[in-house]
Amino acid sequence: MGKRKGKCVKRNTATKEALEPDHLVKAPHSFVIHRGKCSKHLMELTKDFRKIMEPFTASQLKERKKNTIKDFLSVSGYLHVSHMMMFTETELGSYMRLARLPRGPTLTFRLHNYSLARDVVSSLRKQYVMSRAFKSAPLIVLNSFSGEGNHMKLMATMFQNMFPTINITTVKLKNIRRCVLMNYNPTTKLIDMRHYVIRAIPVGLNKGTKKMVQGKIPNLNRCKDMSEFFDKAALMSESEFEDDANAQVTLPQSLASRGAAADSKSAIRLVELGPRITMQLIKVEDGLMDGEVLYHELIEKTEEEKALIKKKREEKRRLKEKRKAQQDENVKRKQHEKEELKQKALEGIKKKKELTENQRLMELAAAETATGGEAEEDDADYYRQEVGAEPEQDLFSQNLSRKRKTDEPARGFKKMRLDKKLKKKYQKNDDSGQKSQNYGKRRFENNEEGKGNFKRNRDGKRFNKNEDSSRQRQGKQKVFGGKINKFSKGKGREKKMSKGKGKARK
Repeated sequence: MGKRKGKCVKRNTATKEALEPDHLVKAPHSFVIHRGKCSKHLMELTKDFRKIMEPFTASQLKERKKNTIKDFLSVSGYLHVSHMMMFTETELGSYMRLARLPRGPTLTFRLHNYSLARDVVSSLRKQYVMSRAFKSAPLIVLNSFSGEGNHMKLMATMFQNMFPTINITTVKLKNIRRCVLMNYNPTTKLIDMRHYVIRAIPVGLNKGTKKMVQGKIPNLNRCKDMSEFFDKAALMSESEFEDDANAQVTLPQSLASRGAAADSKSAIRLVELGPRITMQLIKVEDGLMDGEVLYHELIEKTEEEKALIKKKREEKRRLKEKRKAQQDENVKRKQHEKEELKQKALEGIKKKKELTENQRLMELAAAETATGGEAEEDDADYYRQEVGAEPEQDLFSQNLSRKRKTDEPARGFKKMRLDKKLKKKYQKNDDSGQKSQNYGKRRFENNEEGKGNFKRNRDGKRFNKNEDSSRQRQGKQKVFGGKINKFSKGKGREKKMSKGKGKARK
C-alpha cells in the first residue's frame, strides 16, 4: 500500500515554482555564445553582452569546443529560447551572428570596434553600478531605422523582438531601470549600440535639499545652523547646472529611488554601463546559419548565378529527403523482420509445449527397447563363438531384465557414484559370483589389462608387467641411502681414509 500524501504537498513552494507564469514563458530568451578560436577580449565581450540580455539569458552557460549548433537547438525548445547571438573571430575581423530559433533568419554583423564594460565604467567620474537594475529586462530604443529596403525592416524587427514587449497600460516604471540604444547612421551604414542605467533626480531643489531628500549625509563643517545649510546659495559650486527642460518629466508613478514620488517633477539621467559596440550589417540569410542569401553588403550576384545556386540548393534538399525516406524504410523493415523472428520463436515454443507426456514416454520406451535388443544380440553372438552352441531362449533376456530392475535407478533421482574402494570391492564380488567360466575369464583379462599388469612390446606380443619387474629386481642389488651400493662400500671407505691421511700428513 502506498504512502498517503499529506497537506504539505499542497503547500510545497517547489512544485508551484516549477510552473512558470505565461509572461515569463512568452518572453524572448537567448543564448549568447562564442565559437571557434577567439581572443580573450572577444570572450569578455560575450560575457558583457550576456549582462545586457539579462535576466532572460543563460548567464552561466559553458560552451565546449565539441558542441555544435544542433546541441543548442535541441534544448532551445525546452528552455523557451528564441534568439541566439554568436561571436566569432577570423583573420579579417570579428563578427556577430544574430539568429532566430529554430528556423532563422540569420543576420551577420561585422564588429568594427568595441569597448568592454569594465573600460567604460572605469572612464566615468562617478561610477554608478546597481545590481537590482539587472533583475528586469531593458528598454530598447531604435533611432533612424526607417530606411528603404527589406533588410532594414528585418533588422529593426529582430532588434525589437530580442527584448520583451511593454504593455503601456500595465507597465510599472520601477521595473524599467535600463535601456539599450541602437543608432543607425545612413551615410556610413554603421550601428552604434550603447547600454545605460536610468536615474530619476528631483528638480527645483537646491543642492542641500537634494542631498537630504536622497538620503545623503550632509557636510555641516562650514555652517553654524541647519537652516544655513538649506538657505546658503554659496554652497552650490560653479560646475553644477540646472537640468534641461526637455529632460524633465512628471512621474505618473513613484519610483524606488528617493525623491522620485508620483506627480513630482524629475530629471531623467542616463549613466553608461557598457559595452560599446560599433557594427555593420553584412549578410542576411533565410535559414539558420545556412540558407538562401537574401541580402549581402559586399557581394552582388546576377540572376543567372542566383538561379544556379537555387537549383543546387533544391537538389541538395531532395537528396537529403530521399536519404531520410530510405533510412525510415530500413528502420521499418528491420522492425518487421524482428517481429517475424519473434513470432517464429513463439510458435516453436508453443509446438514444444504441445508435445504430451505420453509421446515423450513412448519415445523413451522405444529407445530403451532398441538398446536392450542390441545388447541381447551381442551376448548371444559371443556365446555362440565361445561355446559353439545356440543359447537358450530366455537366457540373456532374463539377465537383462533382472539387471535393468536392479541397476537402473528410479526415474527422477540421480545415479549414485561409488568410491574407488567400494568399486573394487563390488568388482571382486562380481568376479566370485560368475555364472560362466568363459565370461569370468574374459572379464578377468579385461580387468588385468585395465589395471596395467599386462603390456605389449614393439612386436605386439603381450607380457606380464609383474614378471618383468621381478627379473629386474634379481639383476640389481638393493641401494642403501641412495648413494653407496653393497659392493662399493669398502672402496668408498678406503678413498675417505686416504684423503684423511693425506690431510694429516700435510
